[in-house]
Amino acid sequence: MTDTKKPTHIAYNVRDYKAGDKQDSDWTRVGAAWEHKDGEGFDLHLEALPVSGRIVLRKNKPKEKAAA
Repeated sequence: MTDTKKPTHIAYNVRDYKAGDKQDSDWTRVGAAWEHKDGEGFDLHLEALPVSGRIVLRKNKPKEKAAA
C-alpha cells in the first residue's frame, strides 16, 4: 500500500442525536482506508480518534462536478 494512491474508502465518525422530535446524525471525516489487493482487509489511517459515536467506512466515490 502506498499513501499516494487514492483511498478506496473514507472513514467517518458518526454521532447520533435528537433535535426536538427528529432523530439525526452528524458525520465527520476522520480518515481513509485502502483495500488490500486480496480483498480480505483494509489499511486504515485515522487523522482523529473519536471518543463517542461509531466509525463508518464508505466507498470513496468521485465527486460530481457542479452544473455550469
